[in-house]
Amino acid sequence: MCHVIIAEDDFRVAQIHEEFLAKMQNLKLVGKAGNAKETLQLLKTHAVDLLLLDVYMPDQLGTELLPQIRQLHPRVDIILITAATDKAFLEGALAYGVQDYLIKPVTIEQFKDSLSRYLKKREMLQSTSEVNKEILEQVFGIHQPEQSVALLPTGIDFRTLEKIKKLLEQEHDGITSEKAGEKIGASRTTARRYLEYLVGTDEVKVEQVYGIVGRPERRYYLDDQSDSK
Repeated sequence: MCHVIIAEDDFRVAQIHEEFLAKMQNLKLVGKAGNAKETLQLLKTHAVDLLLLDVYMPDQLGTELLPQIRQLHPRVDIILITAATDKAFLEGALAYGVQDYLIKPVTIEQFKDSLSRYLKKREMLQSTSEVNKEILEQVFGIHQPEQSVALLPTGIDFRTLEKIKKLLEQEHDGITSEKAGEKIGASRTTARRYLEYLVGTDEVKVEQVYGIVGRPERRYYLDDQSDSK
């Protein structure tokens, strides 16, 4: 069970968020605070896992409260729910390890999505003592490529390879190495090296076509696109 505090000076908004919480499992509201002072008091007197914190509190900005919370309650997780759109607030939130930043008005779908992701991340961290690929994806939101960078041959960079793949997804009529190089900011030779690598891995098909001047050129297609032509 995850114990939650709602810190929100607008009682109507606090009530809405309380109703949202009630519709979710494994979340228990242990208190509501209408200002910064009450928030600190609740954190002091309750075992709290998650704080839903507004920025605009009547006695102190929520972002100004973050350093105090981190010093006094370093293990409390925080999600900011606010109407504040100033970039400085977001930067402050990131600096103090805020889990998420939701901009009002928050729909129940947005609320549930944020809290569900938080609970899943929390559960995964509590259930293991070692870091693995799945945990990294949940904690940092990073999709680890199935194809390890270490397995790529010399001369094939993962980022450039991804650029070529995305380009091929957009070019439904296929693309030449010269045009591919122009689009990714690389030489024709470099683009062709990556395209031929993908041909070798059976991800891309190639056709020999004739240009305007009659000179044959190789045109590359994603495998599924080539099959449908």
